[in-house]
Amino acid sequence: MILQTTHLSKHFGPLKAVDQLDLQIEKGMVYGMLGPNGSGKTTTLGMVLGIIHPTAGSFEWFGGQRGSNPRRFLGALLETPNFYPYLSAEDNLKIVAEIKRIDKPDIDRALTLVNLLQRKRSKFKTYSLGMKQRLAIASAMIGAPEVLIFDEPTNGLDPQGIAEVRETILQIAQTGKTIIMASHILDEVEKICSHVAIIKNGKLLATGPVGAIINDDILIEIGAEDKEQLRTFLPSLAGFTKMEETDFGFLIYLQDELSTSSINQAAFTQGILINHLRRRQKSLEAEFLEITNQN
Repeated sequence: MILQTTHLSKHFGPLKAVDQLDLQIEKGMVYGMLGPNGSGKTTTLGMVLGIIHPTAGSFEWFGGQRGSNPRRFLGALLETPNFYPYLSAEDNLKIVAEIKRIDKPDIDRALTLVNLLQRKRSKFKTYSLGMKQRLAIASAMIGAPEVLIFDEPTNGLDPQGIAEVRETILQIAQTGKTIIMASHILDEVEKICSHVAIIKNGKLLATGPVGAIINDDILIEIGAEDKEQLRTFLPSLAGFTKMEETDFGFLIYLQDELSTSSINQAAFTQGILINHLRRRQKSLEAEFLEITNQN
């Protein structure tokens, strides 16, 4: 076990920022802590990094097998660090290594992993926002930590910068590192993470592999000229579980596999003329909204 939290809690006066949080993160996971701003993600990371003192509960790194100072095996990026604008990436990382007391840092390897090796002698001030954030990720990797912790790593970046950082994190994950990433961006968690914990108001609502969190319901968008006739017809479909009214008609949830052509044919035999019919891929976003709205 890389990290286990047990009833971990942090209260700021009457505010329960983190409330009885139980997490289990194993080696090699890319673990996304997903929740809206103010849900307690950053506070949780602060506690497990020893920056914030918990009100109650506990946490343990590496099953207690790394001694009294497990932070030596962690690399964290909670905020974009301040680099010297007139120094190169290489020189900035040398300063980071001195601060971390790393005698022989493998700076070239860190820069290679974030795709900045060819720009290692460029001054920091010449970097784009995405490159600056990738250099920040490289700084977290100095000392070859076993675990990397990122808090909103794509915050404030343009689409190109987001894509660059996403690709960087995926490349690092392929090296076998355990990654813990807090984010409020559902799309990023779905594309990057193997596992996810959904957190709202400091409480854990759901956790597990991303594919398991997303349920197996088949989603179909369907509309017809006679909306009321369609409303009456839809519950007769095999595997029908529920439907939601939309601008185009209805979004229906099916437990059984049905092709759009068979749905169209069944509707036609009932005299219903379909004018909109599309299968929709169930996303983490849809599941997240469903889970959080229920709570």
